[in-house]
Amino acid sequence: MDELKLSQDRIEVLKKIEEYERLGRFDEDVENDPPAPELLPEKVDYLCERFYSKVLRKIANFIGDHYFLSLIKKDILAIDGVEGEENLSALQKGAVIICNHFHAFDNYALFHCIRKHLPRKYLYKVIREGNYTNFPGLYGFLFRHCDTLPLSSNRRTMMNFMSATNTLLKRGETILIYPEQSMWWNYKKPRPFKIGGFKIAYRAGVPIVPTLMTMKDDARLDGTGYPIQRLTLHVMPAIYPDKDLGEKQGAEKMKEEAYACCKAKYEEVYGKPLTYTTEIPQKEERTEKIAKI
Repeated sequence: MDELKLSQDRIEVLKKIEEYERLGRFDEDVENDPPAPELLPEKVDYLCERFYSKVLRKIANFIGDHYFLSLIKKDILAIDGVEGEENLSALQKGAVIICNHFHAFDNYALFHCIRKHLPRKYLYKVIREGNYTNFPGLYGFLFRHCDTLPLSSNRRTMMNFMSATNTLLKRGETILIYPEQSMWWNYKKPRPFKIGGFKIAYRAGVPIVPTLMTMKDDARLDGTGYPIQRLTLHVMPAIYPDKDLGEKQGAEKMKEEAYACCKAKYEEVYGKPLTYTTEIPQKEERTEKIAKI
């Protein structure tokens, strides 16, 4: 690659990813996004109950489908296939599906791979607050109306979020949650998982369906000067909640099993052990920080 033609923005993001991996800051954002306005309860209709929400949802899904399918047909959003498709049968009665988060379009790539297995044909996506409140133009419209479930720094909004996710799962919907929390552009390794999505699944009594999107370089370059990534979705067997355990232990067990599945799949596909450059293990680093406060 000609370094003179590489996007300076992507160079900086990749350097930040390298630094954050070394420091064990796996769940932190690396993109240079502006501060996000707070999402208030009256600004989001999680269950799409208002008339205008339903209209905007139809418009957004139509536009989103047209836009992303054109990228797939042009092989710009390059999807090579699905491995373990038989495991998607677990989506029939409500499930949380998890995936590594490495690109702004990875949620649509996942949706495209699994949509025929979704009984209600919708995939709800948990997104960060800033994506909902801060994005202008087409992407902002899609972030607000394409079956998204934004997180919020507002406590009342988050209470509505938790209630909505429980309602959706119990009525048989599928929710995509990124357990790594933040997006690390073109980062191939599965990162340590946060517990939140597993608690949501445990409370609703639905399975976790672990997936890993693997990548390989295409001969063509994208608009940033880096190779287009060809994607394969790997679907592992569903992990069901153990109701003999309490929520904390049960969710933790699901989290550990899901991470182990993704780790094993990474090592199988890439043919090397999953290792990080982290100098201080994450738990020890956090203990140090707490001790200094």
